[in-house]
Order: sequence, then C-alpha cells, then structure tokens
Amino acid sequence: MHIESIRIRNFRRLQDVRIDLASDISIFVGANNSGKTSATHALQLFTAASRERFSIHDFSSECWDAIDGFGAGIPDAVLPTISMDIWFNVEPANLYRVVDLLPSLSFTGNTVGIRVEFAASNPAALLRDFQAAYALAAANSRAGEDGTITYHPSPRTLCDYLRDESGIRLRKGFELRYYVLDRPRFDDELREQPGYVARLISTDKGRSGKDILAGLVKVDFLHAQRHLSDSSGGTRAEELSRVLGRFYQRNLEQRAADFEAQRALADSETMLNDHLDRVFGPTLNRLAELGYPGLGNPRLLIKTALNPATIMSSQDGTRVHYALGEADQHGVLPTLPDRYNGLGFKNLIYMVVELLDLHARWLDDEESRPPLHLVFIEEPEAHLHVQLQQVFVRKVLDILNIEGADAQYYTSQLVVSTHSSHILYERGFRPIRYFRSSASAAYHTSEVLNLSAFYHGTSVLSRNFLERYLKLTHCDLFFADAAVLVEGNVERLLLPQMIATAAPRLQSAYLSVLEIGGAFGHRFKSLVDFLGITTLIITDIDSVLPGAVPEHEIDDQPADDGLEAKHPAPDAPLEAVGAEDEEEPEDEDEEPGAGTACMVSVEGAVTSNQTLIKWLPGKKPIADILAAEESECIQVRVANSALVRVAYQTAVDVAWKEETAVLAGRTLEEAFALENLVWSQDKDRKNLKLRVQGAGKLDLAAISRRLHKKIAGSSFHKTDFALALLEHNPSDWLVPRYIADGLRWLECEVTPSDPGVDEGDAGVEHGLFEDLLG
Repeated sequence: MHIESIRIRNFRRLQDVRIDLASDISIFVGANNSGKTSATHALQLFTAASRERFSIHDFSSECWDAIDGFGAGIPDAVLPTISMDIWFNVEPANLYRVVDLLPSLSFTGNTVGIRVEFAASNPAALLRDFQAAYALAAANSRAGEDGTITYHPSPRTLCDYLRDESGIRLRKGFELRYYVLDRPRFDDELREQPGYVARLISTDKGRSGKDILAGLVKVDFLHAQRHLSDSSGGTRAEELSRVLGRFYQRNLEQRAADFEAQRALADSETMLNDHLDRVFGPTLNRLAELGYPGLGNPRLLIKTALNPATIMSSQDGTRVHYALGEADQHGVLPTLPDRYNGLGFKNLIYMVVELLDLHARWLDDEESRPPLHLVFIEEPEAHLHVQLQQVFVRKVLDILNIEGADAQYYTSQLVVSTHSSHILYERGFRPIRYFRSSASAAYHTSEVLNLSAFYHGTSVLSRNFLERYLKLTHCDLFFADAAVLVEGNVERLLLPQMIATAAPRLQSAYLSVLEIGGAFGHRFKSLVDFLGITTLIITDIDSVLPGAVPEHEIDDQPADDGLEAKHPAPDAPLEAVGAEDEEEPEDEDEEPGAGTACMVSVEGAVTSNQTLIKWLPGKKPIADILAAEESECIQVRVANSALVRVAYQTAVDVAWKEETAVLAGRTLEEAFALENLVWSQDKDRKNLKLRVQGAGKLDLAAISRRLHKKIAGSSFHKTDFALALLEHNPSDWLVPRYIADGLRWLECEVTPSDPGVDEGDAGVEHGLFEDLLG
C-alpha cells in the first residue's frame, strides 16, 4: 500500500494543488517560498488530527476576503474550509484494512480515498459570537472631528476575531471532519464531478475518521534543523552520544534482560565496551552501506562513560568516539570524542540513527501497526558534501528495507524536500515534484508539477538529451526564479558583468544559466514549457549561405568554444599592431558553399540556428529574422506554458571615424566589436584580439568584413576573448544592445522596480551597495 496522490485546498500558498507521490521516493523541489514547506506542514497537521495546531494564517490569503464577507453578512457568503484528499493505492493483500473507506459493496479497483476537512462546526453560532464581539468593540470606537473612525478596537473583521493569540476562538468554532471518497466520481485530475457529495464518516458508526486514517499510515518527519554543533556545550547542541543513548533506550537490548551486560559492568570496562560494540554493531554496519567511514575517515566506536548508575539508562551513559589508528602495545586505541569530528559526518550519522529509530518504533507496534510508514526528510544535504548527498539518497531506501513475510503487507514511503541539484542528479526526472510559485497583484499561490508526466509525455530523443544534459551540468533549473539559456561559454562568462551593467536588479534574483548552443536550444522548449519558468534565450543569429544542405548537417558550432585556450601553430600570423596585426591570408580561389558562415548582410542568407528556426521567432531567412517584431520574439504565457523571450543580434548604428552605418554582427564577439568599434581597435585593447591590420585606413564596410573574417578564423579563441574582456573596466565598454534589451526585459519580469523609486536613484543605491560589499 502507498499514498498515490493528495490534493490540498486553501492551505497557505496551496490554494488547490494535486501532489502525486511515487511508491518509493518522491523529491520536492522548487524555488524558495514555492510551497514545499506548506505541503509538508499540511500533511503533518491533517495526519496529526489536532485542530488546536491550526491558525487563521493557515487559510490561503484568497480565503480571507470570503471569511470577512461571511462576517459582514454578505448574502450567500460561505465560510471557506481547508481540506486534504488522500488517495491510497491498495493491493489485494491489504484490501481488508480499508473496508471503512469502500464507497459501496460493489467496489472494484485498487484506489480508495479519504478527505480530511478543517471547517466551521456551526457557522451560524460563530457569526453570532463575532457580531456580539464586534458590537462591543464598535461601541468603544472613537471618531475624529470629521466623523471618521480614528480608533476601532479589535475585532474589526471576522479574520481579526479568529486571529486571537490564544487560538481559543478558532478551536471553539472549527473542527476536523472525515469523508469517504468514491474514485469513479472524480475525473483524471482527481477533481470531483459537479453535484458529488462525499459521505461523512460518523463516529456513531464504528471507528472515527481519525482512527481510520491513523490505522492506515504513520507519518514521521526528520526536519532540517537538526541542531548539531561543533561546540562542546550550549542548549542548541545535541551530541551524537545523546542521540545514540536515546536510540538504545527505545530499540536495543535493555538492561533488565541483558544479564551478560550486568556482569560485564561489574567485572571490567573491557567487557562492557565489547557489549556496547555488539549492541550498536548493526547500526554502525548500516552506516557502512552509505560509504562511512570511507578512506581516511576514522571509524566509530561506542565506549562507556564508566558510571554504573547511568550507563544503560541515561543519555549521558555512553559516548561516541572516533578511533584514530591501531591499538598500541597495551591494547589501547587512540580515540577522540564525537564533538571532534566534522558536521558532515555528524549529520549523516544523526539522520541514519533517527531514521532507524523511527523505522524501529513503527515495526515494534505489532498489534496496531499501520501498513504504511510515510517519512518526510527535509533538506538532507545540510552539511553533507556532494558525494555523501548522492550516496544518502541512493541508499536511504535500503536502510528502511522490510524483509521477510511482512514485506508484502508493509511499506515505507519517503518524501525528500531539497535544494540540492546533486540529489536530483542521482535520482533523475521521475521522482521530482516541482513546486512553481505564481503571484498576482494580491495573492501568492503555488502549483505542483509531476515530472514523471513530463518524462512519459516527451519524445525519447528529447527526454534522453535533457536528462543526460542535466546530469552533466548538475542543473539548478528547478530552484531558480528564472532561466537564462546562453549560446556558449563566452556568454556564460560575461553574463554576470553584463547583468551588473545593464540590469542590476537581476543580481538579487536566483537565475539558472544554462549553456545550450543554438543547435540544441530548441530541445529545452518542452522542459521550459512544462515547468512554466520565465526564460531568456541569448543566442546567435548564425547567418550562413543558402542552399540545399539539410539543417542537421549545417555545422554552426564555433571552431573553439572550450575552456582551454589553444595556441596557434608556429607559423600562424601574429595579431597585434603593425606586423602583429597581420591577418591570415584569404584564399581568393575558394568558393564558399551552401551552409558556410557568412556576414549577416549577405543577400539571401539564412540562419543555421535551430532555436531561431524551431522556437522563436520561428523564421529561417536572415532578412525575416532581422525584421521580426518584438512580439514575435516573445512566447507569451498561456495556461501553464512559460514566458520566454529570445535575444539575438539585431541591426544597430555603428560609427567609425566620420562614417555611420546600420550593421548587425553574426555572433556575440562580432556584435561586441561593432558596437565598441573605436574602443576595441585601440592598442591598449590588443589582448582582445579584435584589432585588424591598418584599421585607420579602412572604411566601415571594410573593417566590418575584416572583423567577421578574423572572428570566424580558426586562430580566434572565443574563451580567450571573454577572459581578456574581464580584465578591462566594464564601465568602458558597452553591453551589446540585443543582450542589454533582453536582460532588461527579464529584469522587469522577475524583479519589477518599486513604482515609488526612480530608476536613476535605484542605480545609485545599487552602486553604493556594491561599494560597501567591496
């Protein structure tokens, strides 16, 4: 048995969301404040069945107007409720356990559901109590000279009335109700059909809804704030020794039944330590499955504190030690207490021991053990380095494995919430549940996307490409406020400085920058649309000569776009002033063929960039791409699709000496050289390798041709250009206009400015902040 799906309504950010859970492990991901914690708390509150733990703030903000409207006596106003539908997938061996949830005697299938609802027990009585409190408060209000109320004591609204600090009014006026759900009366999205009324579970007829739910699932939580510390004291520091001592008390051999241990305690310290070593052996062996201690790390030992009165019953009775080497000539091992080891291993050991503790307590309840144990693990990556994060999420199911005959009747199901891209790397797409936040003018809500649906609904070619790419890059796309897809390594290196110059507010946003290239960028469309993440694509126009060459055979990849700088051949011409500025000789006899890179201005040129052809603006002729309106370069968000804009080289005014012309570059480097033409041709910028021989004698058309040929040549190294540009003061050069315009668009979408702050003032404040940070 396992939980197949839950639907949460009107709880905090989760106005109406469906969350599908995998039968083994599900991974909750999303940007900060996207609703992951809300989902965890909702399950915690509803399965704990304690109405005292709810507050008015647990209602979605969209419910507050409805609550106040009911309190104001608006006709037909109804008090909203918070609810959770829990759908169980039940195998035949466990069908007898859910007999209370069968909607009818003719039930067939393997899915049953229960709804838990937090609702007003008597809305009319609640309204009367509020009106009485409101009348008393209004009688003690104070009006100003113009007759307007200047002071009105609480409560002013029904929300205000239910917001009392003690929570008595909410507890008195609301209760938890349980309903049986009939799966055939719900659609494929688990939304109930119009007119359907779920059957209330009455306490007068057998078990209560609370008991039914508790008999099916036990929910435990391992929270992120584990209060581990390297310090030797303090109220927040919980040493591993205490955790293991508590674990001993709950689950391992007890003092009363362990006469051997009693004799060992009386006889010798050695025998007692042997006993502790044997008792904790299985737990320490479980740690070994996660790769601990590993090469070069000390192994764990459990040693007595030599206090016979407390050794078996007190958390202070045992100590974790780390063995540093082999025993000396007297048989004594050199050891250190647990506080001398790092936080990473403390956290790993702590999590494993706590999970085993939760697991053992569930298994020990043989008489009333629920068939399902659902465990939430919050941010397991805290203090763990990359390899341990991956080993933990890979092995955690093995740690909680159920063996023997019970395996067919009992199940452990895990939910991990994380901000670690390395954990996603280990598990792939299918377990991911992506929480996407959306904000309107007044409300902030979230929705949850099941990446297994994307996995099965995407072509094998695209799916394999994306999954392998994300594994290679440890992609943080699932945690970002917005995504920037860039052409290559040069854009990725220069983007932080370009953002600081052109769109400084973006520095406060969490951007995921993916290096995708023009040939493969369109493959990200399905993933970007599925996630609905706001995206800016910065790519090259990649003009080539027209012809019958198939698109997939057009080689639009740069000669060198890698991280390692390549050195020219010994006979390669130098690029500097005078002799150093000598260009590679042109082959006048070579006739360029179809698909060959050419200047943007060549008549009839087309693009080889598949992103521009197959995504935005969806055009192939260069003339059409240059003439495209801005609206054609933006994919407007419709339903769940993403808001996407593409930025590529456009025609700009270029000045050289006394001449001005409208030109467009083919690549970032070419566009940069044209828009910074005078600056880049100065001898002080020769390390950029953009200077051409005899530039002072050339007109604008000639120098643009030379630049195109120089940048397209095999001796021009794009990464070297980017690294050299970083050496120069960014205030001296211009961000290419197509990138600046794209970044400003993204800035307005992701970090809109305060309407009360002038843009100029905002820039000054940002500069001061940068100076303070150094």
